[in-house]
Amino acid sequence: MLNIPSQSFPAPSSQQRVSSSGQSGRSKVALKPGHSLMDWIRFSKSGKDLTGLRGRLIEVTEEELKKHNTRNDCWTCIRGLVYNVTPYMDYHPGGEEELMKAAGIDGTDLFDQVHRWVNYESMLKECLVGKMATKTTKAIRAIIPPPPPPLTGLSQPTTLAPPHDKDSRPRYDWFQTDGTVHLVVYAKRKIPSSGCTTVDLKAGVLRVEVMLGKMSYIIHLCLADEVEGNISVNTAFSVGKIQVSIRKQAKRKWTSLGQPMEFHNTFLLKKDRAPYYRDCVLVSKTDVNHNTHMFRLQLPRGTVMHVPVGKHVYLKALIQDIEVVRPYTPVDQDLIAASQLSSQESDLYLMIKIYPDGVFTKHLNSLNIGDHVSISGPEGPFTVRPLRDVTHLYLLAAGTGFTPMARLIQLAQDHDSIRKTKLLFFNRREEDILWRCHLDELAANNDKFQVEYVLSEPCESWTGRTGRIDESMLQDFLKKPGGSKYYVCVCGPTAFTDLAIRLLKQQGISDGELHTFCG
Repeated sequence: MLNIPSQSFPAPSSQQRVSSSGQSGRSKVALKPGHSLMDWIRFSKSGKDLTGLRGRLIEVTEEELKKHNTRNDCWTCIRGLVYNVTPYMDYHPGGEEELMKAAGIDGTDLFDQVHRWVNYESMLKECLVGKMATKTTKAIRAIIPPPPPPLTGLSQPTTLAPPHDKDSRPRYDWFQTDGTVHLVVYAKRKIPSSGCTTVDLKAGVLRVEVMLGKMSYIIHLCLADEVEGNISVNTAFSVGKIQVSIRKQAKRKWTSLGQPMEFHNTFLLKKDRAPYYRDCVLVSKTDVNHNTHMFRLQLPRGTVMHVPVGKHVYLKALIQDIEVVRPYTPVDQDLIAASQLSSQESDLYLMIKIYPDGVFTKHLNSLNIGDHVSISGPEGPFTVRPLRDVTHLYLLAAGTGFTPMARLIQLAQDHDSIRKTKLLFFNRREEDILWRCHLDELAANNDKFQVEYVLSEPCESWTGRTGRIDESMLQDFLKKPGGSKYYVCVCGPTAFTDLAIRLLKQQGISDGELHTFCG
């Protein structure tokens, strides 16, 4: 009997699927009827032998793996585990060609390039052949210090700095009063005002994650004594200081802050972190249009999390014993200026289209008020840094690809250098347009914002643009005044995104002037 390891997902070496250079992470193909995700779940649970080994688990040598490299006999290795993916070929949204790239080899790197949020272990568990006889997984590029000794007083904790830049590594300290304990993180750099800190306190365990560009700094401690459930976070953005304050249950002196837990005091690339989930409560669900709802989710007591503009979160659910994960980009309650939003607002708002044959959205739509949803922290490579000197912001959105644009539109209204924000919004029919009243009102009251709608299936009374994205439409949309500095963001279905990128490149838009949100 093999001892199959319990793998955390995603792997520490996985990568984000979104490319700041405008290259989409994957292509989708049209699946045959009867080959949806739900069809695969049913098929995988049918009791059929999907490995060809009659339930046995074997050790697979590299030589053996190489033999299974054809369309009708395709094995691949992901993080040391070997799967027979032949039965899954026709169910794979990326198509047969993508799966065959990993046929007979270690496909870990290929998988990580596009599938960070897919729980392959759950999806392919009935296809598990066994594990590799030799280690094939890629070493984690991380610097994890040994557990520090118990902390006392105000002593500075032991840290292990990257050898190339010792002073750039964040550090932390702590102090206390009779009734409170305070953790202080020194980022050693300015902190973006859009927010970068996520704090979770649950059952006496404190987890603090600070995102600093592409890096992630984590404090993870089992606290030394009992505390109240509420916490407060104060950030001095210009000096790079974050203070987390927690009330003690009993007024007595602590001799240490607590005991280190997994990944405590580590400074890693964000893409090398597995998403951390917390259970949120569905507090309301309202209609946005005929097939899209606004889900309002309340963070648990003890969690402080702000999702920066352009970042997304993962939602996770167990559906028919299969763990399904999907990315969604939060929006705000409406399109009021971001500066008017309450700094105490802690709920997440997700604008989600319900697909009749969608496994995950049907599950979400079936939830009742008070039900729980597992949600990750902020993910994704988008940063507002390229917008610092931008004068003209151009947004191309199709359908629910509008969601990351909503908060960008808000941000641009308060951005000193951005003189004009233009949204070209593609939909099938007029009733599909999301937040049309909000967009029209903003355009009517703000000279800095302009919106134009394009319909592929217009009614007879429609007087606006029609058709699909093309070269002449972009030429008209991307009119750039002399001396302007511009930036383009694109989000929509894969086919739309791929075509938009190609047309933009033909218009002379460089990688540094373009960001693509891939869903």
